[in-house]
Amino acid sequence: MRFELKAITQEGRIEALDFHALDEIGARQQAEGRGYTVLTLRRKSGLFEGWREGERFPVALFSQELLVLLDSGLPLVEAIVTLGEKERHAGSRAVLEHIASILRQGRPFSAALEQFPHAFSPLYVATVRAAERTSDLGLALGRYVAYQNQVEALRKRLTNAAIYPLLLIGVGSLVSLFLMLYVVPRFSRIYEERATDLPLFSKLLLAWGQLVEGHGLLVIGALVGLAIACAYGLRSAPVRARLADALWRIPALGERMKLYQLARFYRTIGMLLRGGMPLVSALDMGAELLHPALRARLAAARRAISEGRQVSVSMDGNGLTTPVALRLLAVGEKSGNMGEMMDRIAVFHDEEISRWVDWFTRLFEPILMAAIGLVIGAIVILMYMPIFELAGSL
Repeated sequence: MRFELKAITQEGRIEALDFHALDEIGARQQAEGRGYTVLTLRRKSGLFEGWREGERFPVALFSQELLVLLDSGLPLVEAIVTLGEKERHAGSRAVLEHIASILRQGRPFSAALEQFPHAFSPLYVATVRAAERTSDLGLALGRYVAYQNQVEALRKRLTNAAIYPLLLIGVGSLVSLFLMLYVVPRFSRIYEERATDLPLFSKLLLAWGQLVEGHGLLVIGALVGLAIACAYGLRSAPVRARLADALWRIPALGERMKLYQLARFYRTIGMLLRGGMPLVSALDMGAELLHPALRARLAAARRAISEGRQVSVSMDGNGLTTPVALRLLAVGEKSGNMGEMMDRIAVFHDEEISRWVDWFTRLFEPILMAAIGLVIGAIVILMYMPIFELAGSL
């Protein structure tokens, strides 16, 4: 945390100081250790200068570059200073400079990282803290980089699979809006004075065209307002939580979402175990990666493990395993290599998820194209239905 102080120097001058410390006592001690007499002290609020809310600190890149410098023989403080000097982003540079400052005070690296929750997740801090106990920071950073690469690879695979369907939906929506807001009103103007018996949906479509023709700005404003409301709702955490719960209840999709979360959970626990963290502490750390319904099950499994029950039995009894995961956990208990077994569970389920995504994409894309074609075709047919009726009456 950063603190602003007003203090008197040994020469009697009043100066404004800016210190970084764990708490107010630490900031006061730093100032008094330099010969100042502290008058006022207050915590400095807000993010670092140059850091805009919503931006992310490049943790993966930072870890990779730090690992290279440490493997080259640079001390930790010098490596952090070097990364800060080459950093162009003001916010990231400020974070690195303050980390170096804390390290120079003799505090652990994990304690320095813990002061910047907007930049470093609790998982990252826990990984570094576990490495400090065994003095293998380089290995821990390597494991974290590998972990991030694996998670990012699966996320990119899911994102790439969603691009084409979203593009189809976007193009289909734009074409439908063009027809409904531009073409249909002009057709309704042509048919306005022709008394012809039309199907109900044609009448509704032409009534829509007349509405747009007479109150176009109001209709467009309502559509824009609806789009803004939807965008704002998707940015809201409660709305996203309700949407996730709704998707979770869909049988096939909910099962795959559960499998994805379990794969990420097992990979995280495996990384923490290989870093030297106790199993129960690792389970607590990985709980945030799970859906609230699974967190309750994990809490029950954790209690059972704390009571001395087998990990495989406790996890399976609370619905946190698959048949493959159960057998690999049992093997890990017998061999004493639970971290590696959890990594293998994650790899197996990642491949299963990838195969399912490929299958679903090949099935969903033609269905989506057919649905969009039906919607656009229905609009066009309903627009031309009055012409067919007029031609039949001649």
